[in-house]
Amino acid sequence: MARHMRQITRRGFVAAAGALAALGAAGESAASPARHRGAGCPRELRGVWVATVANRDWPSRPGLTAERQRAELLAYLDRAVDRRLNTVILQVRPTADALWPSPYEPWSAYLTGTQGRDPGWDPLGTAVTEAHARGLELHAWFNPYRVAGHTDPGRLAADHPARQHPEWVLPYGGKLYYNPGLPEVRAFVQDAMLDAVARYPVDAVHWDDYFYPYPVAGEDFGDDAAYRRYGGGFADKGAWRRGNVDLLVRETAARIKGIDPGIRFGISPFGVWRNSSTDPLGSATRAGVETYDDLYADTRTWVRQGWIDYVIPQLYWNIGFGAADYAELVPWWAGVARGTGVDLFIGEALYKAGAPGQPAPWGDPAELSRHLTLARRYPEVRGHCFFAAEEVVADRIGAMAEVVADHYPTRVRPPR
Repeated sequence: MARHMRQITRRGFVAAAGALAALGAAGESAASPARHRGAGCPRELRGVWVATVANRDWPSRPGLTAERQRAELLAYLDRAVDRRLNTVILQVRPTADALWPSPYEPWSAYLTGTQGRDPGWDPLGTAVTEAHARGLELHAWFNPYRVAGHTDPGRLAADHPARQHPEWVLPYGGKLYYNPGLPEVRAFVQDAMLDAVARYPVDAVHWDDYFYPYPVAGEDFGDDAAYRRYGGGFADKGAWRRGNVDLLVRETAARIKGIDPGIRFGISPFGVWRNSSTDPLGSATRAGVETYDDLYADTRTWVRQGWIDYVIPQLYWNIGFGAADYAELVPWWAGVARGTGVDLFIGEALYKAGAPGQPAPWGDPAELSRHLTLARRYPEVRGHCFFAAEEVVADRIGAMAEVVADHYPTRVRPPR
Protein backbone atom coordinates (compact mmCIF):
# COMPACT_ATOMS: atom_id res chain seq x y z
CA MET A 1 0.00 0.00 0.00
CA ALA A 2 2.78 2.45 0.90
CA ARG A 3 4.57 1.79 -2.41
CA HIS A 4 1.25 2.15 -4.28
CA MET A 5 0.55 5.52 -2.66
CA ARG A 6 4.09 6.65 -3.43
CA GLN A 7 3.60 5.81 -7.11
CA ILE A 8 0.27 7.61 -7.35
CA THR A 9 1.69 10.75 -5.77
CA ARG A 10 4.83 10.62 -7.92
CA ARG A 11 2.78 10.29 -11.12
CA GLY A 12 0.81 13.35 -10.11
CA PHE A 13 4.02 15.27 -9.59
CA VAL A 14 5.44 14.19 -12.94
CA ALA A 15 2.31 15.43 -14.68
CA ALA A 16 2.52 18.79 -12.91
CA ALA A 17 6.21 19.11 -13.68
CA GLY A 18 5.61 18.24 -17.32
CA ALA A 19 3.09 21.04 -17.63
CA LEU A 20 5.56 23.38 -15.94
CA ALA A 21 8.29 22.43 -18.41
CA ALA A 22 6.03 22.94 -21.40
CA LEU A 23 5.13 26.43 -20.21
CA GLY A 24 8.79 27.18 -19.55
CA ALA A 25 9.98 26.05 -22.96
CA ALA A 26 7.24 27.97 -24.73
CA GLY A 27 8.19 31.16 -22.91
CA GLU A 28 11.90 31.18 -23.74
CA SER A 29 13.58 33.07 -26.52
CA ALA A 30 16.43 31.53 -28.49
CA ALA A 31 18.85 33.94 -26.82
CA SER A 32 17.73 33.12 -23.30
CA PRO A 33 20.57 31.99 -20.97
CA ALA A 34 18.42 29.02 -19.95
CA ARG A 35 18.77 27.65 -23.50
CA HIS A 36 22.55 27.23 -23.26
CA ARG A 37 22.38 23.46 -22.75
CA GLY A 38 21.15 22.72 -26.23
CA ALA A 39 17.94 22.28 -28.15
CA GLY A 40 14.76 21.02 -26.58
CA CYS A 41 13.47 21.49 -23.09
CA PRO A 42 16.26 22.73 -20.82
CA ARG A 43 16.86 21.05 -17.50
CA GLU A 44 18.89 22.44 -14.64
CA LEU A 45 18.70 22.32 -10.89
CA ARG A 46 17.59 25.55 -9.27
CA GLY A 47 17.50 24.65 -5.63
CA VAL A 48 17.27 26.14 -2.17
CA TRP A 49 18.18 24.63 1.18
CA VAL A 50 15.65 25.04 4.00
CA ALA A 51 17.57 24.50 7.26
CA THR A 52 15.70 23.56 10.43
CA VAL A 53 18.66 23.05 12.78
CA ALA A 54 18.59 25.75 15.47
CA ASN A 55 15.52 27.15 13.62
CA ARG A 56 17.93 28.62 11.08
CA ASP A 57 15.27 29.07 8.36
CA TRP A 58 12.16 27.23 9.47
CA PRO A 59 10.18 27.22 11.72
CA SER A 60 11.12 30.78 12.62
CA ARG A 61 11.13 29.71 16.28
CA PRO A 62 10.09 26.65 18.24
CA GLY A 63 6.65 26.44 19.79
CA LEU A 64 4.60 28.02 17.02
CA THR A 65 1.14 26.58 16.42
CA ALA A 66 0.79 23.92 13.76
CA GLU A 67 -1.11 26.41 11.61
CA ARG A 68 1.66 28.99 11.85
CA GLN A 69 4.38 26.44 11.12
CA ARG A 70 2.49 25.24 8.08
CA ALA A 71 1.92 28.79 6.83
CA GLU A 72 5.62 29.61 7.14
CA LEU A 73 6.58 26.46 5.25
CA LEU A 74 4.13 27.11 2.42
CA ALA A 75 5.41 30.69 2.16
CA TYR A 76 8.91 29.33 1.49
CA LEU A 77 7.54 27.01 -1.20
CA ASP A 78 5.65 29.87 -2.81
CA ARG A 79 8.77 32.03 -2.74
CA ALA A 80 10.72 29.26 -4.46
CA VAL A 81 8.14 29.26 -7.24
CA ASP A 82 8.26 33.05 -7.45
CA ARG A 83 12.06 32.90 -7.84
CA ARG A 84 11.67 30.28 -10.61
CA LEU A 85 13.37 27.60 -8.57
CA ASN A 86 12.44 23.95 -8.96
CA THR A 87 13.88 22.09 -5.96
CA VAL A 88 13.54 22.48 -2.20
CA ILE A 89 16.02 20.62 0.03
CA LEU A 90 14.29 20.42 3.42
CA GLN A 91 16.23 19.40 6.52
CA VAL A 92 14.08 16.72 8.16
CA ARG A 93 16.57 15.03 10.54
CA PRO A 94 18.79 17.80 11.90
CA THR A 95 19.94 16.24 15.20
CA ALA A 96 19.03 12.53 15.40
CA ASP A 97 15.38 13.56 15.54
CA ALA A 98 12.53 13.75 13.05
CA LEU A 99 10.14 16.09 11.29
CA TRP A 100 7.77 13.20 10.61
CA PRO A 101 6.18 10.58 12.91
CA SER A 102 9.22 8.31 13.08
CA PRO A 103 9.19 5.01 14.98
CA TYR A 104 12.96 5.34 15.42
CA GLU A 105 13.59 8.84 16.76
CA PRO A 106 11.72 11.56 18.63
CA TRP A 107 9.99 14.58 17.17
CA SER A 108 12.43 17.46 16.74
CA ALA A 109 12.58 20.08 19.45
CA TYR A 110 12.84 22.71 16.71
CA LEU A 111 9.11 22.25 16.16
CA THR A 112 7.61 22.47 19.63
CA GLY A 113 10.53 23.43 21.85
CA THR A 114 10.45 20.01 23.53
CA GLN A 115 12.07 16.99 21.92
CA GLY A 116 9.57 14.18 21.49
CA ARG A 117 6.44 16.36 21.66
CA ASP A 118 4.01 15.77 18.79
CA PRO A 119 3.58 19.03 16.85
CA GLY A 120 0.06 18.11 15.80
CA TRP A 121 0.77 17.75 12.10
CA ASP A 122 3.14 16.03 9.68
CA PRO A 123 5.69 18.56 8.36
CA LEU A 124 7.47 16.24 5.92
CA GLY A 125 4.26 14.77 4.54
CA THR A 126 2.85 18.24 4.05
CA ALA A 127 6.06 19.50 2.46
CA VAL A 128 6.12 16.70 -0.11
CA THR A 129 2.46 17.12 -1.06
CA GLU A 130 2.58 20.91 -1.27
CA ALA A 131 5.93 21.01 -3.10
CA HIS A 132 4.69 18.59 -5.74
CA ALA A 133 1.48 20.57 -6.15
CA ARG A 134 3.67 23.55 -7.08
CA GLY A 135 5.86 21.62 -9.53
CA LEU A 136 8.78 21.55 -7.07
CA GLU A 137 10.94 18.58 -6.20
CA LEU A 138 11.31 17.86 -2.49
CA HIS A 139 14.66 16.45 -1.38
CA ALA A 140 14.71 15.13 2.20
CA TRP A 141 17.88 16.35 3.93
CA PHE A 142 19.28 14.20 6.73
CA ASN A 143 22.31 14.51 8.99
CA PRO A 144 23.63 10.98 9.67
CA TYR A 145 25.68 11.33 12.86
CA ARG A 146 24.94 14.56 14.74
CA VAL A 147 22.98 13.85 17.94
CA ALA A 148 22.88 17.18 19.80
CA GLY A 149 24.40 20.63 19.95
CA HIS A 150 25.44 19.96 23.56
CA THR A 151 27.07 17.11 25.50
CA ASP A 152 24.39 16.30 28.09
CA PRO A 153 22.47 13.09 27.24
CA GLY A 154 20.05 13.95 30.05
CA ARG A 155 18.68 16.78 27.93
CA LEU A 156 17.56 14.35 25.24
CA ALA A 157 14.07 12.83 25.21
CA ALA A 158 13.81 9.95 27.68
CA ASP A 159 13.32 7.40 24.89
CA HIS A 160 16.02 8.81 22.62
CA PRO A 161 18.18 6.04 21.12
CA ALA A 162 21.29 7.87 22.30
CA ARG A 163 20.09 7.46 25.90
CA GLN A 164 19.10 3.84 25.35
CA HIS A 165 22.51 3.12 23.79
CA PRO A 166 25.03 5.43 25.46
CA GLU A 167 27.82 3.26 24.05
CA TRP A 168 26.92 4.59 20.59
CA VAL A 169 27.63 8.22 21.48
CA LEU A 170 30.77 10.33 21.73
CA PRO A 171 31.13 13.92 22.96
CA TYR A 172 33.34 16.18 20.86
CA GLY A 173 33.68 19.93 20.50
CA GLY A 174 30.74 20.62 22.79
CA LYS A 175 28.39 18.34 20.85
CA LEU A 176 27.24 14.72 20.82
CA TYR A 177 27.78 12.41 17.85
CA TYR A 178 26.97 8.84 16.99
CA ASN A 179 30.21 6.91 16.53
CA PRO A 180 30.55 6.15 12.78
CA GLY A 181 32.92 3.26 13.55
CA LEU A 182 30.21 1.04 15.05
CA PRO A 183 28.35 -1.25 12.63
CA GLU A 184 25.22 -1.05 14.79
CA VAL A 185 25.25 2.74 14.49
CA ARG A 186 25.62 2.53 10.73
CA ALA A 187 22.63 0.17 10.52
CA PHE A 188 20.52 2.27 12.88
CA VAL A 189 21.04 5.63 11.19
CA GLN A 190 20.17 4.09 7.84
CA ASP A 191 16.96 2.63 9.28
CA ALA A 192 16.06 5.97 10.84
CA MET A 193 16.62 7.96 7.66
CA LEU A 194 15.10 5.49 5.24
CA ASP A 195 11.89 5.25 7.24
CA ALA A 196 11.01 8.62 5.72
CA VAL A 197 11.90 7.39 2.24
CA ALA A 198 9.61 4.38 2.62
CA ARG A 199 6.73 6.54 3.86
CA TYR A 200 6.78 9.50 1.48
CA PRO A 201 7.33 10.10 -2.25
CA VAL A 202 10.42 12.26 -1.73
CA ASP A 203 12.43 12.91 -4.87
CA ALA A 204 15.85 12.49 -3.28
CA VAL A 205 17.78 11.71 -0.13
CA HIS A 206 20.23 14.49 0.64
CA TRP A 207 23.20 14.76 3.00
CA ASP A 208 25.28 17.83 3.65
CA ASP A 209 28.94 18.13 4.69
CA TYR A 210 28.85 16.63 8.20
CA PHE A 211 30.43 13.18 8.46
CA TYR A 212 33.14 12.83 11.06
CA PRO A 213 33.01 16.18 12.87
CA TYR A 214 35.03 19.17 11.80
CA PRO A 215 38.34 19.17 13.72
CA VAL A 216 38.51 20.98 17.05
CA ALA A 217 42.01 22.00 18.15
CA GLY A 218 43.26 20.11 21.16
CA GLU A 219 40.44 17.55 21.20
CA ASP A 220 40.43 13.89 20.20
CA PHE A 221 37.41 12.10 18.80
CA GLY A 222 37.40 9.14 21.16
CA ASP A 223 36.91 6.19 18.85
CA ASP A 224 40.08 4.26 19.80
CA ALA A 225 38.13 1.30 21.18
CA ALA A 226 36.09 0.96 17.99
CA TYR A 227 39.25 1.20 15.91
CA ARG A 228 40.92 -1.56 17.90
CA ARG A 229 37.87 -3.76 17.42
CA TYR A 230 37.04 -3.05 13.78
CA GLY A 231 40.12 -1.44 12.24
CA GLY A 232 41.97 -4.57 11.19
CA GLY A 233 43.08 -4.51 7.58
CA PHE A 234 43.29 -0.72 7.33
CA ALA A 235 46.59 1.10 7.02
CA ASP A 236 45.75 3.58 9.76
CA LYS A 237 42.85 5.14 11.62
CA GLY A 238 42.24 7.69 8.89
CA ALA A 239 41.80 4.97 6.27
CA TRP A 240 39.46 3.10 8.62
CA ARG A 241 37.36 6.20 9.23
CA ARG A 242 37.08 6.83 5.49
CA GLY A 243 36.09 3.21 5.05
CA ASN A 244 33.30 3.65 7.57
CA VAL A 245 31.88 6.63 5.72
CA ASP A 246 32.29 4.90 2.36
CA LEU A 247 30.26 1.97 3.68
CA LEU A 248 27.50 4.28 4.87
CA VAL A 249 27.33 5.92 1.44
CA ARG A 250 27.32 2.66 -0.51
CA GLU A 251 24.87 0.85 1.75
CA THR A 252 22.47 3.78 1.85
CA ALA A 253 22.58 4.14 -1.93
CA ALA A 254 21.69 0.47 -2.39
CA ARG A 255 18.87 0.63 0.14
CA ILE A 256 17.36 3.74 -1.46
CA LYS A 257 17.20 2.02 -4.84
CA GLY A 258 15.65 -1.01 -3.15
CA ILE A 259 12.80 1.18 -1.93
CA ASP A 260 12.30 3.09 -5.17
CA PRO A 261 14.81 3.23 -8.06
CA GLY A 262 13.45 6.66 -8.98
CA ILE A 263 14.66 8.30 -5.78
CA ARG A 264 18.00 10.04 -6.15
CA PHE A 265 20.81 10.22 -3.62
CA GLY A 266 22.83 13.41 -3.40
CA ILE A 267 25.48 14.88 -1.13
CA SER A 268 26.65 18.49 -0.69
CA PRO A 269 30.19 18.28 0.71
CA PHE A 270 32.54 21.01 1.80
CA GLY A 271 34.00 22.34 -1.44
CA VAL A 272 37.63 21.20 -1.12
CA TRP A 273 38.43 17.48 -1.37
CA ARG A 274 42.20 17.98 -0.99
CA ASN A 275 44.57 20.82 -1.79
CA SER A 276 47.02 20.14 -4.62
CA SER A 277 49.86 20.67 -2.16
CA THR A 278 48.57 17.59 -0.32
CA ASP A 279 47.65 15.51 -3.36
CA PRO A 280 48.40 16.24 -7.05
CA LEU A 281 44.82 15.19 -7.82
CA GLY A 282 43.51 17.97 -5.57
CA SER A 283 42.44 21.50 -6.38
CA ALA A 284 44.68 24.57 -6.62
CA THR A 285 43.51 25.78 -3.22
CA ARG A 286 44.95 26.45 0.21
CA ALA A 287 41.91 25.52 2.28
CA GLY A 288 42.30 24.95 6.01
CA VAL A 289 39.93 21.96 5.84
CA GLU A 290 40.19 19.06 3.37
CA THR A 291 37.28 16.63 3.41
CA TYR A 292 39.45 13.59 2.73
CA ASP A 293 41.83 14.24 5.63
CA ASP A 294 39.71 16.12 8.16
CA LEU A 295 36.13 14.82 7.74
CA TYR A 296 37.19 11.40 6.41
CA ALA A 297 34.85 11.90 3.47
CA ASP A 298 36.39 10.78 0.18
CA THR A 299 34.00 12.83 -1.88
CA ARG A 300 35.98 12.50 -5.10
CA THR A 301 35.77 8.71 -4.97
CA TRP A 302 32.01 8.78 -4.39
CA VAL A 303 31.60 10.69 -7.63
CA ARG A 304 34.21 8.82 -9.66
CA GLN A 305 32.73 5.47 -8.63
CA GLY A 306 29.16 6.60 -9.28
CA TRP A 307 27.98 5.74 -5.76
CA ILE A 308 25.73 8.81 -5.67
CA ASP A 309 23.40 10.39 -8.20
CA TYR A 310 24.40 14.01 -7.72
CA VAL A 311 26.93 16.12 -5.87
CA ILE A 312 26.58 19.74 -4.77
CA PRO A 313 29.98 20.94 -3.55
CA GLN A 314 29.61 23.96 -1.31
CA LEU A 315 31.68 26.50 -3.24
CA TYR A 316 31.00 29.27 -0.77
CA TRP A 317 33.81 31.59 -1.89
CA ASN A 318 33.94 34.53 -4.26
CA ILE A 319 35.67 34.62 -7.61
CA GLY A 320 39.30 35.46 -6.91
CA PHE A 321 39.32 34.41 -3.24
CA GLY A 322 42.93 33.49 -2.54
CA ALA A 323 42.62 30.32 -0.47
CA ALA A 324 39.71 28.81 -2.39
CA ASP A 325 38.85 30.56 -5.65
CA TYR A 326 35.40 29.81 -7.07
CA ALA A 327 36.94 30.09 -10.54
CA GLU A 328 39.44 27.33 -9.69
CA LEU A 329 37.02 24.99 -7.96
CA VAL A 330 34.26 24.90 -10.58
CA PRO A 331 36.54 23.44 -13.29
CA TRP A 332 38.12 21.06 -10.76
CA TRP A 333 34.73 19.62 -9.83
CA ALA A 334 33.69 19.55 -13.49
CA GLY A 335 36.74 17.37 -14.14
CA VAL A 336 35.80 15.05 -11.27
CA ALA A 337 32.24 14.62 -12.55
CA ARG A 338 33.16 14.31 -16.24
CA GLY A 339 32.17 10.95 -17.68
CA THR A 340 30.74 9.57 -14.43
CA GLY A 341 27.01 10.06 -14.99
CA VAL A 342 26.85 11.86 -11.64
CA ASP A 343 25.14 15.24 -11.91
CA LEU A 344 27.19 18.20 -10.72
CA PHE A 345 25.39 21.14 -9.17
CA ILE A 346 27.13 24.03 -7.42
CA GLY A 347 26.29 25.16 -3.90
CA GLU A 348 26.11 28.95 -3.76
CA ALA A 349 26.63 31.17 -0.69
CA LEU A 350 23.66 33.50 -1.05
CA TYR A 351 23.90 34.05 2.70
CA LYS A 352 27.17 35.95 2.19
CA ALA A 353 25.72 38.49 -0.23
CA GLY A 354 25.67 41.82 1.59
CA ALA A 355 26.54 40.22 4.93
CA PRO A 356 28.82 42.12 7.32
CA GLY A 357 32.38 40.88 7.62
CA GLN A 358 32.51 39.18 4.21
CA PRO A 359 35.17 39.95 1.56
CA ALA A 360 34.39 42.99 -0.59
CA PRO A 361 33.11 41.06 -3.65
CA TRP A 362 30.13 39.89 -1.61
CA GLY A 363 28.98 43.50 -1.34
CA ASP A 364 28.35 43.54 -5.09
CA PRO A 365 24.86 42.27 -5.99
CA ALA A 366 26.28 40.93 -9.27
CA GLU A 367 28.83 38.55 -7.69
CA LEU A 368 26.44 35.62 -7.50
CA SER A 369 25.18 36.13 -11.05
CA ARG A 370 28.80 36.09 -12.24
CA HIS A 371 29.16 32.68 -10.58
CA LEU A 372 26.40 31.25 -12.77
CA THR A 373 27.87 32.88 -15.86
CA LEU A 374 31.26 31.34 -15.14
CA ALA A 375 29.82 27.90 -14.39
CA ARG A 376 28.04 27.85 -17.75
CA ARG A 377 31.42 27.38 -19.43
CA TYR A 378 31.43 23.83 -18.08
CA PRO A 379 28.77 21.46 -19.46
CA GLU A 380 29.16 19.18 -16.44
CA VAL A 381 27.54 21.86 -14.24
CA ARG A 382 23.83 21.22 -14.41
CA GLY A 383 22.53 23.75 -11.94
CA HIS A 384 22.95 25.55 -8.63
CA CYS A 385 21.58 25.44 -5.11
CA PHE A 386 21.35 28.47 -2.82
CA PHE A 387 22.00 28.63 0.90
CA ALA A 388 19.55 29.34 2.25
CA ALA A 389 15.78 29.94 2.30
CA GLU A 390 15.81 32.93 4.62
CA GLU A 391 18.12 34.78 2.23
CA VAL A 392 16.05 33.82 -0.81
CA VAL A 393 13.20 35.68 0.87
CA ALA A 394 15.13 38.61 2.41
CA ASP A 395 17.62 39.06 -0.47
CA ARG A 396 19.33 41.88 1.42
CA ILE A 397 21.15 43.49 -1.55
CA GLY A 398 19.17 42.01 -4.45
CA ALA A 399 21.73 39.34 -5.38
CA MET A 400 19.07 36.64 -5.82
CA ALA A 401 16.89 38.97 -7.85
CA GLU A 402 19.85 39.59 -10.15
CA VAL A 403 20.40 35.83 -10.58
CA VAL A 404 16.75 35.40 -11.52
CA ALA A 405 16.80 38.32 -13.95
CA ASP A 406 20.03 37.22 -15.61
CA HIS A 407 19.63 33.44 -15.66
CA TYR A 408 16.10 32.27 -14.84
CA PRO A 409 13.74 33.81 -17.41
CA THR A 410 11.20 30.99 -16.97
CA ARG A 411 10.75 27.95 -14.78
CA VAL A 412 12.34 24.69 -15.95
CA ARG A 413 12.56 21.12 -14.70
CA PRO A 414 15.52 19.72 -12.77
CA PRO A 415 17.73 17.08 -14.41
CA ARG A 416 16.68 13.45 -14.22
